[in-house]
Amino acid sequence: MRIGDLAAMSGLTTKTIRFYEESGLLPAPPRTPGGYRNYPDQSAARLAFIRDAQGAGLTLAEIRSVLDLRDSGQAPCGHVTALIDRRLEDIERRLEELAKTRDELRGVARRAAETDPATCTQDNICTILTTPAK
Repeated sequence: MRIGDLAAMSGLTTKTIRFYEESGLLPAPPRTPGGYRNYPDQSAARLAFIRDAQGAGLTLAEIRSVLDLRDSGQAPCGHVTALIDRRLEDIERRLEELAKTRDELRGVARRAAETDPATCTQDNICTILTTPAK
């Protein structure tokens, strides 16, 4: 199958398919006598897997590691489970950080609502963003 047909079937651009090929995510296909890429039918399933794995939050390097395991004949289930667990931990940590940032911004927003610009002096850059002395 030519790259244009694979692009249409997978919903990806030919540029993306070439990028995946150059990145080692998609094996280089054989070439026709005219020099065109001739992708095997299973390339579409591999591209669908890459898209799904990205949708689950895996990086291209992580996806490559899963594909490498599968290509070597191993079932990647344990590896995928570990990747997902690590990704979930990262997201939980990030959510905690975001909650702290949200709380801080709410405090700054209250300070902004209570600030009278007429009371600002030249000595202060911005009293809204300066933590009040306790």
